[in-house]
Amino acid sequence: MLQQLLSKHEGFAEATKIFATKDLKKATNNYDERRVLGRGGQRTVYKGILADNRVVIIKKSKIMDQSQVEQFINEVIILSQINPRNVVKLLGYCLETEVPLLVYEFVTNGTFYNHLHNQDQASSISWETRLQIAIETTRAL
Repeated sequence: MLQQLLSKHEGFAEATKIFATKDLKKATNNYDERRVLGRGGQRTVYKGILADNRVVIIKKSKIMDQSQVEQFINEVIILSQINPRNVVKLLGYCLETEVPLLVYEFVTNGTFYNHLHNQDQASSISWETRLQIAIETTRAL
């Protein structure tokens, strides 16, 4: 279903890659717990290193119901069509597994959440910059 929808969106094939399960397993050392960057209600996020030495993050969804499948499809379609500078770039996805995997570029400076809520980092982001990021994020959405 995802591939059918994606084929309708011009330029999608050039923008994203279909990753093989074995490549993502290798990149995360078989989803080693030491590679976990974070956990959410629906996903676990891993740091991975691809064969070409690119560092990426891999979002591994938990078991999905139909509404989550639709949310995943929408996320892939939307993220494949945008490229704002304050949103990490979707590099590709993997559909060979029981649950879909998304592969994003890795940003070395930490998450936006950490920058806003970490006492050491929060003061370094001016209110003007926060507002600009909020505006750009709103435009992207």
